[in-house]
Amino acid sequence: MYLSWLRKDREGHTPKKRGRPRTTESICNLIVKVASETGWGYTRVMGEIRKLGLKPPSRNTVKRVMKANDLDPGPDRGPDGWQKFLKRHAETLYQCDFFSKRIVTKFGLQQYFVLVFLHLGSRRGYVTKCTRKPNAPWMKEQAKKFVEHVKADGQEVTLLLRDRDGIYRSGFDKVFRDVGIKVKNNSVRASNLQTHIERFIQSLQQEALDHFIVFGEKHFACLISEYVEHYHNERPHQAMGNVPLTGDWPEAKDDPSDTIPIECRTRLGGLFRDYERRAA
Repeated sequence: MYLSWLRKDREGHTPKKRGRPRTTESICNLIVKVASETGWGYTRVMGEIRKLGLKPPSRNTVKRVMKANDLDPGPDRGPDGWQKFLKRHAETLYQCDFFSKRIVTKFGLQQYFVLVFLHLGSRRGYVTKCTRKPNAPWMKEQAKKFVEHVKADGQEVTLLLRDRDGIYRSGFDKVFRDVGIKVKNNSVRASNLQTHIERFIQSLQQEALDHFIVFGEKHFACLISEYVEHYHNERPHQAMGNVPLTGDWPEAKDDPSDTIPIECRTRLGGLFRDYERRAA
């Protein structure tokens, strides 16, 4: 009877909620953002939230939010992975590598070599002229031309990565060290350290060279030049916003017109195609 009387007496009265208020969604999103971008532990995340002028939730709440989003609440104190290293140095880092192809000459099939440099930050490549004998003078000449190329582009280069292939002649590294570029040799049997430039070379071979019987040095150089032009100026790159590497490209938007004047441009006999708006 007494409890029934209390229920009637409190009719319409909402008791005050007790305990800590629930963490807002915006704070939870901020915890996830900071932790996923930095790898910090929950204590450091709490300090960063406080620094922003916000009252951080309790330690257990921060840990719970991080665990719910598959984030380790402990700090990441391990050594950097290779991807983190490349990302940190991408703006001033180049990779270089060789590839070769047997081409038809008046002396029969001959093996020709090409040296490729790739800038990781922009994915832009520089391809040297081909040669049948990649001796020391040729190597030094290509190294000097590459240095001149990056200077003309206003590109800062501090690090060059290459493998330990015996084809690199003495004096090649010295050209770069003389201008302040550090040359780092990759570890033995670690082909995954050269994935970016090897992917570029693979695309060049599969998308262009494999479609032709190459007759002579000039034909070989022409095929490479046409591919590099297409690669830089016409082909969209998914890793770079799905637009070509060079040029100014507008934001995608719906076009109200029913018909858009489009023209198709081709290279290498129609092997490469790209589309652009026709000038009015």
